[in-house]
Amino acid sequence: MQELDRLFDLSSERAFEALALSIFRRQAAECASYREYLSLIGCDPQAVERVEQIPFLPIRLFKHRDIYCGQGAPEVVFTSSATTGMTPSRHPMASLALYERAFTEAFRCFYGDPEGWSLYALLPNYLQRKGSSLVYMADRLIAACGSGGFYLDEYEKLIADMEADAKPKILLGVSYALWDLAEQYAPKLQNTIVMETGGMKGHREELPKELFHKILCEGFGVERIHSEYGMAELTSQAYSKGENRFYCPPWMRVLVRDVNDPCDVRQRAGRGGLNIIDLANYYSCAFLQTEDVGRLHADGSFEIEGRIDHSEIRGCNLLVQ
Repeated sequence: MQELDRLFDLSSERAFEALALSIFRRQAAECASYREYLSLIGCDPQAVERVEQIPFLPIRLFKHRDIYCGQGAPEVVFTSSATTGMTPSRHPMASLALYERAFTEAFRCFYGDPEGWSLYALLPNYLQRKGSSLVYMADRLIAACGSGGFYLDEYEKLIADMEADAKPKILLGVSYALWDLAEQYAPKLQNTIVMETGGMKGHREELPKELFHKILCEGFGVERIHSEYGMAELTSQAYSKGENRFYCPPWMRVLVRDVNDPCDVRQRAGRGGLNIIDLANYYSCAFLQTEDVGRLHADGSFEIEGRIDHSEIRGCNLLVQ
């Protein structure tokens, strides 16, 4: 069975680790930026025998280098949102079919068949720029659901359309837009999951997640707020069904590292910087050192607590230069 066929058919931790090591060795050889990074930090890929020994690429390098090992030109380049003066991350995507399968299978893992839902996407800042992987995902999921749609600031139309829809619904929204909707209209939603994608994008005050979710619960009349954890540099998403506790699909793992020593990576429960293995990042780099800090639980779930303020990682400066 080929690697891509095995990706969505992982039945054990042993199978995951075997595939992760296989993908690591291929990317260490074929992804030029990752290969250069490994050389700069003194890593011999042939000496890596366990997943926890795999070096994780600092995610900021997606802003400065092409992280890519696909055959031929990418089908699309997804970009992150960035405020004025900031450099967005760029993620070349060799196969949109792989991306679509990853987010569809992940959705099925947590919510079942998309046909059983209507998806309403309140993503104003994402819709107003090009290159958003989130918009692409939402567009395809809306099509798979067969009902729902995109909305900018047409709050009254959104509420009316959802009230007229008898199917179970998911309201997927960027945090500040959901807050605006809850504050201005306080619609008591029926048969609806409210799912936030995180980030105020400079539009509103950043609040502790527990307080923010309480505001949304009261405004929408729901018991809990779901969340989606994803980013332009990833192909996959993790989901939380409440209390800011995220779970990964079978081909994705989160590990924690010491915030002062990025080489000290642990699979056991604890608090630290978050490293992500996303095996669906098959044509870029599957092993990413994020700038998020959080807590890993014994069952593999994780929480997001904030961002890490740290110095440049050894090898990263040289790659940027």
